[in-house]
Order: sequence, then structure tokens, then C-alpha cells
Amino acid sequence: MKRSDATLHYNETTRNNPEPEIRFRFDSISSDARCDAIRSRILATKTDTGWQWQSAHLLRTGYQSLKASEGLPRRIRRGLRTRARLESIPFTMHEPDLLAGLPSFSAENLPACQGGTIPDAEHDAMTAYLGTFGPEPGQTGHCELDRSLAFRFGLARLNRIIEQRASNSTGERRETYAAFASGVAGLIGMIGHAAQAVESAIPLAAPARRAELDRIARSCRHIMQAPPETLLDAIHLVWFIDWGVQVTDQAILTAPGRLDRTLLPYYRHDIDSGILDDNGALQLIEALYFHINAVIPNGLAIPVMVGGRDRHGRDTTNRLSYLCLEALRRTRLVYPTVGIAWHEGTPDDLTALAVDLISKGYSTPALFGDETIQRGLRRYGVPARESHRYINSTCVEITPSGSSNVWVASPYFSTCWFLLEEISHQAAGPSPAPTFDAFLDAYLDRLSSHIRDEGFKVQNDYREHRRLNGGKPLQSIFTRDCLKRGRDIDEGGARYNWIECSFVGLANLVDSLEVIRRQVFESRTMTFPGMKAVLDTDFQGHEATRLQFLNRHPKFGNADPAVDDLMKLLVHRIAQECARYRVDPDNSHFIPGAFCWIMHEQLGRQCGATPDGRRAGLPFADGGGPAQGREHQGPTSAILSSTCWDASPFIGGVAYNIKFNRQLLTNLSSVNRLKDLVVSFLRRGGFEIQVNVVDRATLQEAKAHPEAYRDLVVRIGGYTDYFTRLSPEMQDEVLLRTEFEQWSGRSSP
Repeated sequence: MKRSDATLHYNETTRNNPEPEIRFRFDSISSDARCDAIRSRILATKTDTGWQWQSAHLLRTGYQSLKASEGLPRRIRRGLRTRARLESIPFTMHEPDLLAGLPSFSAENLPACQGGTIPDAEHDAMTAYLGTFGPEPGQTGHCELDRSLAFRFGLARLNRIIEQRASNSTGERRETYAAFASGVAGLIGMIGHAAQAVESAIPLAAPARRAELDRIARSCRHIMQAPPETLLDAIHLVWFIDWGVQVTDQAILTAPGRLDRTLLPYYRHDIDSGILDDNGALQLIEALYFHINAVIPNGLAIPVMVGGRDRHGRDTTNRLSYLCLEALRRTRLVYPTVGIAWHEGTPDDLTALAVDLISKGYSTPALFGDETIQRGLRRYGVPARESHRYINSTCVEITPSGSSNVWVASPYFSTCWFLLEEISHQAAGPSPAPTFDAFLDAYLDRLSSHIRDEGFKVQNDYREHRRLNGGKPLQSIFTRDCLKRGRDIDEGGARYNWIECSFVGLANLVDSLEVIRRQVFESRTMTFPGMKAVLDTDFQGHEATRLQFLNRHPKFGNADPAVDDLMKLLVHRIAQECARYRVDPDNSHFIPGAFCWIMHEQLGRQCGATPDGRRAGLPFADGGGPAQGREHQGPTSAILSSTCWDASPFIGGVAYNIKFNRQLLTNLSSVNRLKDLVVSFLRRGGFEIQVNVVDRATLQEAKAHPEAYRDLVVRIGGYTDYFTRLSPEMQDEVLLRTEFEQWSGRSSP
């Protein structure tokens, strides 16, 4: 790696400085020809074509493998299919990439009706045959894999270990281990094909580039047979394992995860050996980020997390923690979403670096409350020695690193839809609830039935289907304790098998309930039939009533005790209800969350007008914070409300979005004020906070002229996306959010 004059400014003495200078930027951070070239290529060529495992190329390969293995046990066939798919993947080596491993699925592998060369009849026949093997219901992926055995032994030795276990086993365990061995063999073959693509590019390259390509190819050849030695080896191995699992086992969104822990020994080795400097390490991290952006479809999330603590409670922040954040500054793309596991011992300059990036308009990093999350994990049975090993598996949902078959966002519950059902029931019944408490109990009973029937029962049925018909041999190899148990992840091999659901629109629900309490039960100015009639018309002819609902009653997000207490009650009852259920395969927990991805827009589109003054079809609140435009007492009050309840049972994820006008953050003093606000949120038990710093005028201009703002990135309901690629409804939702233009008092809705 060519050394650079750029140096990373990091001063150990700033760790305890309450207002440190921002001193960890590279001197030439804004200008790097390699970064600019790769970034431009990705922005110009990436399309919303979906997952690459959906390509006709892999469809044909899987079909041919399954046809050839007819008559063999299901587990064996799954393993052979995984190997065939891995070994069939074509690769290309792009200029001026520093990593191998980008696939090249060409158009010729498409069916003829889509402009390819596969006859339509053949494509239809393959699709029909493969339909007997799926689609598999239920969630997949959304986890950080356990790559420790591959890093310790290397893939070749790992495969020999698995083959030995197969030979020493009988029955289903023998079949399972044989499938695992096929998966590792296929992964080794896939890396070999990637190496060949690099080697084929060497003769055509300029002399300086040839040396880079030779190093890249040798790294690939090395990790096929031996444990990684260098940072390049380690990043290659992370990439190939994660992407191989996604593309062949269809376990989507397997995450790089705790990169500052995984890569640290190899970074130190290279620095101590003089192989590279900090700038060289930064370029390799950037290369991984670019690869992720090249293959992950838009509108999703792929996480990296840094910081946190070890099993003894000691801070684990290291040099790579800073580099993982700095890589965001030059890549400036939507992936990965980087998070900091913040705790009281987190170095102040790491927090300051995060807030500095945010203040410049970067959509990440987000900051996670490490103490709150670890307390929640221990609540669900994760021992203290393990609770520090977790990841926000995509958006904000938490899963144990390396040992997770946790299904996230399964399902999303539309809390306000159920409220409208209860209002209709009260309006039609002969004896409406006599008190607000009685009405609230009736609503919670209704919510409980939906949790039971649409959540627990449905997801448990999906688990049984997967046990009987599934199989993910490659993911299983890299998930504790599948190897130890000799069981596939779909058959209960993982250590943790929770199901996490999520409750969408909680702020709208609380605001609506407060209107009902005051209008129907306290002032008695409205009945349930009258309220239903107004809502059914979407307030047409009742604008004065809508404005009364919206503006004349307290709203969550303003530190109003009555509304905040109602939120506390609701989330407590939701956590209690979820705790009643245990899911297959091992009596696992059914765990709540309060985030939404894009579902606040989709579920809002399906839902009628609500008593909080929201019109039919408009998005709900986007997580655990206030509804759009309703926090009128400044950011401090919004944070007080959003942290008024115990978020630790909601390991399914709680997202809190807050938005500031860019003009408010133009100097170090204001940036430090934002940092203090973020830290206050986390100290009060906040689960996760994400900040958008962008002015409304820029968003409106981007909506009108998307071609000029193709790289404008914003935070949504726990994830990051390009603003111009959002639906018009979602763009409007971002515009509707309160934009704080001052540190207290009213701000722009």
C-alpha cells in the first residue's frame, strides 16, 4: 500500500477533555482520486434490480443442482445447491478497486422476455420446479456472523474439521455436517474464482497497478487455504463470508458488524510491520464500504458498529473505531450505517467525531445506548459475559453477534389501525366504555389479540415450516452453536432464536388516546359515533375539528406529564403482553420494538384518519419519538419525552429521529451543544438517536431537481436512504418533521 503524507490527528490527551477540538481528520480528506472514481462509478451504475441471488444465473444453477441430486436427503441437496451456486458466480475486477469480489452477473443470464438469452419456456420451467422448495416464509439474515473459526483455522482446515465430524456422525447429524462441508468447499471455490478475475486483469494493467492487483490476488489465494495475516486478508475474508451467505443461502443483510474488534489484530500487525499506515488502513475500510454499496439494493440497511465495552466493562474503543467513522467522510454513500455503542467510558473525542460528521450533514453515525441495550439483553437471558457482543442487525433492532437466528420486525403492528377498530366497535355497540380506563383496557385487549394471532401464532407456524423444509448450510457454519449441535440454523442450531416484532405509530396512538380521553370522557364534547363519523370522512367538512384535535390537546414530545405517563403505560403493557409468549424452536422470547424502517409510510398509507388530527394515508411517527411537527417546546423537551420510559425491554429496536437546520450548527460551540444534547439523551436511557442536519430548502430543491442531488442522504425510520430515491410520500414525511432552528422554544414544523 502506497504511503501517504496524510496523517490521522488523534491525541490521547483529549480523551477526558470536555470540549475537545476536532482533531482526527485527515489533512487531505476531501480529495482522493481513487475514492472519487469508485464513488462516481457506484452512483452512476447502481440500479434498483433487487438481490443478486434473484438473478437468472443463480436460478439456473440452483435448478440444475437440485435436479441432479433428486433422491438424496434434503439436507445433502441443500448443501450441494449452496456449493454449486457459490462455485458458479462470475467476478470482475474494477479499476481502481482495492478489494476483489464484485460479481458480474451479465444480461445474457436473464430470460428472453427481459432481454437475455435464457428461453422463456426454460425460465418458466425452472421457476415452477424451484417453487416446490420455497419461498420460505419468515425472516432471514439480519445478523453479524461468527467468523472466528475461519479467522482462527482458515477455511481449508475448517472444512477438514467439518468433514471429520461428518464421518464420525450418523443419521441427520451426518447429513447436516456433509451439507456444511459442501458450503465451505463452495466458499473456497468462490474465492478462487474472484482471484482468477484479479489475475486476469494483471497483464493489462499499468506497472503500478500490477503490484496492487498482485497483492489482491495473493490475498485471495492465501485465505482460501490459511488464516488471514494482514488487514487486506481479514477484510477480504469478512467480505467473502458475508456476501457468500447472502447470495447463496439468501440470508439477507448479514453485517460487517463490530469491525473495530474483528480487524484490530490485523491492523496492528500491518502498522507494526510497516505494511501500511493509517491512510492505507482507511483506504481498505473505504474499499469494503464501496463493495457493500455496489451490491446491496437501495432502501435497506447494513450496519457497522464501533466502541462499546468488553466482558469486564472496559471501553473497547481503538484506532479502528475512528477510522470506521472517518471512512464515511470520503465514501459519502448510503451504506454502511455506522453506529457507536455509547457508554459513560466512551472517549469524548469519539463522540465529538461522530457529532462533527453529523453536523456536516452526514446521515450517520447513529449513537446507541450501550447500558440500556446490555440491560435488555440480560433481561432476555444473555449472560453478562456475552451481553457486550451485539449488533444493530440492520436498522436499530438488536441481535447477539455471531449467535443469532433472531427474526426481526416480525411483524410490524399498526397500532392506530387497531385503535380505529376499537373506535368502530365502541360506536356500534350498545354499551360504550363508561370511563377512559375501561376504553383503554378494551383497546389493549384488542391489541393483545392481534399480537397473539398475527404475531406469535403466524411466526411460530413459519418457524415450523422452516424446520421441515428449510436449510442454510453456509450461514449455519458461521452461527454459534450450529456446528457444536450438528443442526442447521433453520432447525434450531443457533444459540438465540428470538422473534422480534415492532409497534408502529406509538406517538400517534398516544396523541390520539389523549384526544379521546379529553373529548369523549372529560369534556364529553364528542361521542364515539360522532368521532367515527368525522374520521370516516377524513375530516372533510370538519377542518375545525381536525385543528382542534391537532392543536388544542397535549402532544407527545413536549414533556407533558399526562401524555408521557400514557406512553409509559402503553409500552409497559406491550412489553408485558409480548412476554407471555414463547416461540419455537426452544421456547425463545417474543420481543417488542418501536421502529419502522419504511413501514410508518406504508402502514400510514393504508390507515384512515386518526384522532390526533392526522389525515388518512399520511405517515405515522417514525419510531419512538414524537409525530412529525409536534414537538413545539424545543429539542430538550422532545428528548425528555422520548426517554420518559424504560426502553430496555424493547430490544426489537427503538429509533429516535431528530432534525436540525444546518445554519444552527456552524461553529464549534453549537456542535458541542448538539453533542451535549445527544449525550443527555443517552444518559437518560435512550436506546438510539439519529440526527438529520439539512435545511428544508435543500430538500425541496432535491425533490424538484433529483438529478442534481442523487447523493443526498437522510435518515428514515432507523435506516439511511437517498432522498431522491424515496417515494414522494416518504419525501413529504421527511419534510414534515420538525426542523429545530433554535435550542429552545418553537421550531419550524
